[in-house]
Amino acid sequence: MLFLCTGNYYRSRYAEEIFNHRVGREGLGWRAFSRALAERLSPENVGPISPYTLEALQARGIAPEGAARNPVLCTVDDFAEAELVVALKDAEHRPMIAHRFAGVAHRVEYWDVDDIEYLDPSTALGKIDDLVGLLVRNLRVGERSRE
Repeated sequence: MLFLCTGNYYRSRYAEEIFNHRVGREGLGWRAFSRALAERLSPENVGPISPYTLEALQARGIAPEGAARNPVLCTVDDFAEAELVVALKDAEHRPMIAHRFAGVAHRVEYWDVDDIEYLDPSTALGKIDDLVGLLVRNLRVGERSRE
């Protein structure tokens, strides 16, 4: 499972951590990782992960596994490692994917979670909670149907 956002600092990192926590708790055989779609990492991001992401995870009693990892730029090899790919904001990320990863763009599912300058963190991260919850439920149903 690959989560994508612009900088791999805030939204995709939160989705990765929440997803891994939930599938681990439910005993599902999935793991997520996340990457940045930007061509360069932002020098404006301080530290390896957004403080909003860390605060939200802490409030949910989740110790982030990747809190010390710095953001990572996406490569085409990342798509090969992922069975599912989700970009966090359609209008923002679809053009980036079409430009940088046209050959695999058809594999991406798009959500609609705005970045921090357009939506406050509690609302944005709450949307990710809901969307990850739906995704995990669908994966659980899919695993049951294969049994």
